[in-house]
Amino acid sequence: MLDRKFILENADAVILNCVNRGLKADVPRFVELETQRRTLQQELEKNQTAANAVAKSVGKAASPEEREVKKEEGRLLREKNAAINAQLEQIEIELDRIQRLIPNMAHPDCPIGADDQSNCRRTLGKTPIPQFDFKPLDHVTIGEKLDLIDFEAGARVAGAGFYFLKNEAVLLELALQRYAVEILMEAGFTLTSTPDLARNEILQGTGFIPRGQETQIYSIDNSDLSLVATAEITLGGMLAGQTVEAEILPLRICGISHCFRTEAGAAGRASRGLYRVHQFTKIEMFAFTLPEQSEAMHQELLDLECKIFDGLGIPYQVVDTATGDLGGPAYRKFDLEAWMPGRGEYGEITSTSNCTDYQARRLNARFKVKGEKGTKFLHTLNGTAVAISRALVAIMELYQYKDGDKYGIVVPEALRPFVGKKVIER
Repeated sequence: MLDRKFILENADAVILNCVNRGLKADVPRFVELETQRRTLQQELEKNQTAANAVAKSVGKAASPEEREVKKEEGRLLREKNAAINAQLEQIEIELDRIQRLIPNMAHPDCPIGADDQSNCRRTLGKTPIPQFDFKPLDHVTIGEKLDLIDFEAGARVAGAGFYFLKNEAVLLELALQRYAVEILMEAGFTLTSTPDLARNEILQGTGFIPRGQETQIYSIDNSDLSLVATAEITLGGMLAGQTVEAEILPLRICGISHCFRTEAGAAGRASRGLYRVHQFTKIEMFAFTLPEQSEAMHQELLDLECKIFDGLGIPYQVVDTATGDLGGPAYRKFDLEAWMPGRGEYGEITSTSNCTDYQARRLNARFKVKGEKGTKFLHTLNGTAVAISRALVAIMELYQYKDGDKYGIVVPEALRPFVGKKVIER
């Protein structure tokens, strides 16, 4: 969340940012309450100083009568302070509620617009869009022909939106994980396999909504736990309530996890097959940095995403996300969209966000500079290395071939050492 002093001193800019993002937060009410809180806090401190002085003067009273007067004066001051504290508690609750609704400020270079129609796209991928001499199939049809995916069994076992990967699709999933992990190890990332559950306070700290009408999270009844939608949640939570030394920053962490999303309201052709599912495996990049390091780190995460998908031979475009399409914690966000022949359009395959100190402030994740007093909030960044389900969509559709009546998939060269074959056929 944003710093209270910043909101108070930049209220007009914060209000405009909320408008640009299409998010509602009662900033004027926040300013009113914070101003009131500061006035009451000053009055409380003034009364406390007076109460301390009265307490010391009781023993020095010249007579029993004067002592009783002093005691009464102290009692009245304590009562007044108790009333102020009660007021402050109520103000603090409402302040916190509004503060958590205020999104992060957007980067000055973010395209301004209400939704993804205002996103700025540029083609950076090194691989051209392939031309087929037959009508390309979508991954669902290819999966059926090659016995790679079983959506019907997934629905019987867990409901619509779940699936079984089979045969070489399992090898492709494992190959994608190993391929991405090797690139990230070379880039200096610490590897982790994260929990699939997190406490709700950690979800809230990273900007996710564990419960309520707008949630996309599966919550566990009668507990404070939820299934994670991304390893961003668990990796961000690693330093919740912690303070680290500045000289060890930046910290680069890779998290391998399952991701669970209700995808409430998702429907239509764009959600067909593996593109939008309730469970998938993802390799996530996460970084904790000093404030002055975060913009360079954001570019580094984007470059790694490009390297991974250039290495897979997948054509893509880079999206600079518009203000209305940013999540609450993001200062700036870049997506990669891969060409998916079966859809006949680009589809999102990765996302990387610089969240500045927005998440760290909620998680109370700090750093300390040696020789300096106090601590400061870290900056946090996240980025998808590979979301397996969507990477499979792109690979199956881009690398399909037809030989007479027979269909198959060419295994991308980068994955062949892990899959153990060049082509996948029935």
